[in-house]
Amino acid sequence: MASWCVRAVRQSYSIVASPVLLRTSPRFLCAAAQQKTNGPSPDEETGGQKAEQSTAEKALAEEKVQLEEQLKEITDKYKRALADTENLRQRSQKMVEDAKLYGIQGFCKDLLEVADILEKATESVPKEEVTEDNPHLKNLYDGLVMTEVQIQKVFTKHGLVRLNPEGQKFDPYEHEALFHAPVEGKEPGTVAMVTKVGYKLHGRTLRPALVGVAKAP
Repeated sequence: MASWCVRAVRQSYSIVASPVLLRTSPRFLCAAAQQKTNGPSPDEETGGQKAEQSTAEKALAEEKVQLEEQLKEITDKYKRALADTENLRQRSQKMVEDAKLYGIQGFCKDLLEVADILEKATESVPKEEVTEDNPHLKNLYDGLVMTEVQIQKVFTKHGLVRLNPEGQKFDPYEHEALFHAPVEGKEPGTVAMVTKVGYKLHGRTLRPALVGVAKAP
């Protein structure tokens, strides 16, 4: 038994004192020390990368929101500009059309006085005097009537319409009341007498008719 214990002690000593273990132990120690001093572990590096990535994503998200707001603002301005341009185009087109229709308004007003004079001239001629026995008066009267008819045709051609509202309902947009008086056989509020005919140019009152309006007694 004593000899067996001695052999066991000797084998243990030989293993501990083995030159292989003595040569490799310092290298293992150095490697461990080097791993400890080289820097953070892979887990720590992964955590740092995730933090940097999170910061970058946040910055990109903020930038995206800003760009979307700028895009929305620019789009709204663009749409408003388009709407303003379209409104301006329509107004300009309306002005051009009105200029074409009503550009002769001043000229028509001047011609209305001529038409009034012709009408008064034909009305002043006694109809019983217009006979073959009085050829000069008849020819003059016929010439006045033909001139009046022709000028009315020219007026109609250019959109100028004559207004003779006798018996019609009084319209303040087309008629100008000179007086109100009870008239037998006339409904109150209707035109009982036309002192001067009116005219409309393409649906717009150029000169209101001067009228007398019937009222209730």
